[in-house]
Amino acid sequence: MNPIQSILVHVDAGPHNGSRLKIARTLGGQLGASVSALYAVTPAAAELSLVFTAGLASPERLDLDESRLAAARKLVADACADPGVQIEWREAGAAPEHEFMRQSLYADLLVLGQHQGDRQQTGVAPDFVQTVVIGTGKPALVVPCAERHGADFETVLVAWKESRVSARALSAAMPLLARAGSVHVAIDDAIGDEHHALLQQFLRRHDVEARFHRLASPAPQAGDALLSMAAEVGAGLMVMGCYGHSRGRELVLGGATRSVLQTMTLPVLMAH
Repeated sequence: MNPIQSILVHVDAGPHNGSRLKIARTLGGQLGASVSALYAVTPAAAELSLVFTAGLASPERLDLDESRLAAARKLVADACADPGVQIEWREAGAAPEHEFMRQSLYADLLVLGQHQGDRQQTGVAPDFVQTVVIGTGKPALVVPCAERHGADFETVLVAWKESRVSARALSAAMPLLARAGSVHVAIDDAIGDEHHALLQQFLRRHDVEARFHRLASPAPQAGDALLSMAAEVGAGLMVMGCYGHSRGRELVLGGATRSVLQTMTLPVLMAH
């Protein structure tokens, strides 16, 4: 049975939900999975900073919340106008970001959006993606703001190093790799030939034939090097582990994860 049976899409107040919904719906049809859209946005009425930055009175902030919600509902309804997988509509109540993480525990794959703009524009914190991925342990397909081409995952680039998070990301992506026409693997240059062969054997047992490329970039430049390689091979999807840890109350990302999330131009499937 396909391990991806349920897909949960995050819908926010920003302008880039359409790409997320389109990709989720396409994947739902390809994988036979259900698709749900969860509107999880901190209400403008609860953002005290708006009082000072935008000068909005409380009734106006409430009107803004209602118009955002109505626009999101219409967007999801419009996305389902054509024949195909229907999207279940959901709304988060109190503590919307926490509620999204709770509901993420009951989904096989999350579809999230690259952060752009500020919290007032999108209704979510700038670190929403990394918080959800690291906090839930669920694989997430992060869709860039620039994405306009749907789920064109015919060519996939996998970033591989011998780590738990890379292994989780690879396993989560296996249903997509099996459907891809071309799979490339960027392999950490420190990995010896013996373990290189083990990875190749592992993929072949899942009927995935891959081309391997050595990646020797130092850690600070690894993210940029991966994105460059993705462009060179014509990848429509990249797969990588999401590295991060908490330092006190601060979430600290690995260099490659941070740079990819900031400058990505293609969807990236991440897992922690």
